[in-house]
Amino acid sequence: MEYLVFINKSVYTNRNWLDGFQGGTTCASGAVCTKYSDYYSQCVPTTSTGVSTSITTSAATSTSRATSTATPSTSASPQPSGAGPSRLVGKTPALGWNSWNAYQGNINEDKIRAAADALVSLGLKDAGYTYVNIDDCWSNITGRDTGTKRIKPDLNKFPNGIKGVADYIHSLGLLIGIYGDAGTLTCAGFPGSLGYESIDAQTFAEWGVDYLKYDNCNVPGNWSDTYNGPDFDWYNSNSGIRYRQMTTALASVASIRPIQYGICNWGNADVWTWGSRVGHSWRMSGDSSASWSYITSIIAKNVGYLGYVEFYGHNDMDMMEIGNGALTIKYVAISSKTYDNNQPSEQRTHFAMWAALKSPILLGTDLSKLNATQLAIIKNAELLAFSQDVTVGAPAKPYKTGTTTPPEYYTGKSAKGTHVFVMNVGSAPASKVVTFSEVGELCAVLKDIARS
Repeated sequence: MEYLVFINKSVYTNRNWLDGFQGGTTCASGAVCTKYSDYYSQCVPTTSTGVSTSITTSAATSTSRATSTATPSTSASPQPSGAGPSRLVGKTPALGWNSWNAYQGNINEDKIRAAADALVSLGLKDAGYTYVNIDDCWSNITGRDTGTKRIKPDLNKFPNGIKGVADYIHSLGLLIGIYGDAGTLTCAGFPGSLGYESIDAQTFAEWGVDYLKYDNCNVPGNWSDTYNGPDFDWYNSNSGIRYRQMTTALASVASIRPIQYGICNWGNADVWTWGSRVGHSWRMSGDSSASWSYITSIIAKNVGYLGYVEFYGHNDMDMMEIGNGALTIKYVAISSKTYDNNQPSEQRTHFAMWAALKSPILLGTDLSKLNATQLAIIKNAELLAFSQDVTVGAPAKPYKTGTTTPPEYYTGKSAKGTHVFVMNVGSAPASKVVTFSEVGELCAVLKDIARS
């Protein structure tokens, strides 16, 4: 049996999330905003030296060989073991909300509690959304506790501390996530966890944290890797070890709190080849933007690496942009000559393909501003059921490629049968034909699950 989803899109003028970005005024004192690409910017300390912001890779045609020598762990960094991430959490892709796309660094306890309340009141908790994740800028910019070396929350933003927020979120039957960084400072210049993995994992567990997003900014030069050869061992490289140290630290506190672990190294270091041995998900690119060009580019990148996705390990296509303004009024054919430009088909495609490819789905907008159509998109029961299926871990994959980038035709199995996903990557509405002999299943129930 097959379930068929048809998805349309139309012309869109590109805009990335950096539009309107306020540069250095967004960074903490002592740091300057540096743009690295259309999708990524970070705060770099003005006094730092020898800092690498990302992994350096060489051309694939190079014939030289190199190995990575790992920097010794500090006293607060556990020697990475072969133990992988917890199997008590993270079997299916995470569903929830993250603060960054909605508020960037302008976060506080009231906004986080309001997001948790909205997940409940809007029916999103009942639809399966569980995590309420606090992104960067939650900690005290002045640094760690001088005695215990523990990371401290900014009590001006979170007067009841992170534990107080966690207790409230847990009282609603939801889970809480926190943000950290595998460097000396976070992307916004707050304390990083490199060298403090054991202390921070213990702290997070005691606070009741359920999810960790672990970023990749402000990495000292002696912790980076300089060559990407075809046989390079990324798992045992400096890049891999920085993330594995946190895996080991989280494993040591799993009896207190099993924590779902999201690797955020922006798709560097061939992370898809080792990500499932270290975390539950791994980012595949720089930061998302509310643009059709981003949506299609990240789908295209994921297509080549879908074989790495299974239970407990997922390619992370980054946070959702539904509700952020740029993917709103699009054209959907309602007859051969008439189009309804109140139908947000790019948003439908965005959500449907994140679900089909089994990426984490973390909403990234002010939930109070979602309209009824947007809520219907993100509460789509059949797409969420495919994403969260506990009997089949593999995502949908292209069954034919054609000439488009990304491919437009996908198929995947679930407990209900075989699903076909069709998207239109062109600049105008178009009819698409599914030939069932190409899919390999001949008995079908046709249903537009993107609109159900």
